Amino acid sequence: MSCNLRKQTLDALRSQCKGNIDKARVNVEIYLHNPVGIGEHPDVLAAIQEQVDLIAKEEERLHVINNYFTEQE
Repeated sequence: MSCNLRKQTLDALRSQCKGNIDKARVNVEIYLHNPVGIGEHPDVLAAIQEQVDLIAKEEERLHVINNYFTEQE
């Protein structure tokens, strides 16, 4: 795999993780500011915990990518 393709692939993986984190953060903010508007989630705390867990998972993925797949010169 060429260095350019390698960099593009790692950048895409990072972007995907960051996008998933942003989405989960917005969901938590919605739950915190308007919990009554979430009819399908009677347990708001469980819904928030699910999003926090997703953020933690994506942060761990970013950590692995950044620590084990550094840019090559």
